[in-house]
Amino acid sequence: MMKFLFLLLGFFLLVKGADLFVEGSSGIARLLRIPSIIIGLTVVAFGTSMPEASVSITAALAGKNDLSLSNVIGSNIFNLLIVVGVSAAIRPMKIQDSVLKKDFPFSILIAGLLLVMTVPTAYGNEKMSVLSSLEGCILLIIFVAYLAVTVRDALKARQENTTEQSEEPHITSIPTIILYVIVGIAGIVWGGDLVVDSASAIALTFGWSETFIGLTIVALGTSLPELVTSVVAAKKGESDLSLGNAIGSNIFNILLVLGASSAVHPIAVNPFTIYDTIFLVASSIIVYLFAVQKKELERREGIMMIPLYVIFFLYIVLR
Repeated sequence: MMKFLFLLLGFFLLVKGADLFVEGSSGIARLLRIPSIIIGLTVVAFGTSMPEASVSITAALAGKNDLSLSNVIGSNIFNLLIVVGVSAAIRPMKIQDSVLKKDFPFSILIAGLLLVMTVPTAYGNEKMSVLSSLEGCILLIIFVAYLAVTVRDALKARQENTTEQSEEPHITSIPTIILYVIVGIAGIVWGGDLVVDSASAIALTFGWSETFIGLTIVALGTSLPELVTSVVAAKKGESDLSLGNAIGSNIFNILLVLGASSAVHPIAVNPFTIYDTIFLVASSIIVYLFAVQKKELERREGIMMIPLYVIFFLYIVLR
């Protein structure tokens, strides 16, 4: 009974934390005259990726490699098809050129890189698939480079916007904005942990495998912050924040979360994970083609993305 109560408490903290976090992040963007998409790709994406980082790194340290890798792959597919799909279904997303030319293609590129890294290679005397510590360090180096470029773009955008009239933020007090962000992140992280722990405990009572739990219960649980934050942002008309959160989280998950996890301990790759990564790359390309046609994701396209995830979910349940 207590497991279900903790699950409900986790959901409440996620919803309330996401609402405060979006308000605070929007306030930061307006105060600093930084485009919302930059805030979404950095501050919001980092905050909502904390549950994935916590789960994956802890799992890697404990030697639970299947949970570590499947959590990230499952979360990224959920972010792409459900988070973006539901947000677009709520309100069509207009997409900036910078996202279509840089951030979205980059997320597809690193998903492809991850696929290459998971292809079986000679490891010791056996041919097996391993995400090595060296490959983890490479992912971390790419992450630092990406973050540096994003910060540079943010500073450039701020400089260009200094002479423009900017609407006043909904929250005018800087201490209040900081408080909203801190309390929001705390609610998201704590809520995500409660949801994951209680849901995993409930799932384990049914005797499900670690990989299955990682791709479903844990992946969905750790992606709830992205879903709730993006839906709240979409309802508030902050479509840039919503899309930036999803794409940024996927980039953070692969480069930072998987990079740190495999750097700490090499991750043995389950053969099924390679197929899941192929699905991630393919669905990323499909969503990108949706977006690039009219430089926006329409409601019907958002609705079309949801059944794609249902197909993937049924596949991992039945295999």
